[in-house]
Amino acid sequence: MSTSLNDLAIQQLFTDAHTANKFTDLPVDDALLKRLYDLCKFGPTSMNCQPMRLFFVRSAEAKSRLKACLSPGNVEKTMNAPVTAIVAMDTSFFEFMPAQFPAMPAASQMFSSNAELAKATAFRNSSLQGAYLIMAARTLGLAAGPMSGFDPAKLDAEFFSDGRWKANFLINLGYADPAGNHPRGPRLSFEESARVI
Repeated sequence: MSTSLNDLAIQQLFTDAHTANKFTDLPVDDALLKRLYDLCKFGPTSMNCQPMRLFFVRSAEAKSRLKACLSPGNVEKTMNAPVTAIVAMDTSFFEFMPAQFPAMPAASQMFSSNAELAKATAFRNSSLQGAYLIMAARTLGLAAGPMSGFDPAKLDAEFFSDGRWKANFLINLGYADPAGNHPRGPRLSFEESARVI
């Protein structure tokens, strides 16, 4: 773990990667989606809480249901993406903690007895896990197009009607068509963004 990745890997993960707005028609099969999850699940979360839950929307019927929840500017690219991941959070993630974090037997009750702490933890850590998913996709040669731009209440009612899972954000996944890339936007400098104290 102490060896730096080579330049090609760094380029694929960061410096040459773009948010995908257009995809080829190459499919993304179940085996690749499972491989994708099996990579991203190893990213760290607070107390190994792992609140992210995923719905991979691929079928025409499921895409039709998703379409009704999207902001107009996200419809075309999402309908043309081979797969859209709904990155959701399990509001009762702590039920799994006795097995996932046995070092602290009281961890589950810490969250079950504090709704605000549970909500903040689920949101923060499912967001973090969604970022791991983006990076895992890039390691497998997939492009990712993360986005907000949807009606959360409508999406939750459509896909998570029991209320336990809540949508966080969406990620379009597939093989990028570079014709859809926008010019890379500027990034803040180290001096603008960071302090060493």
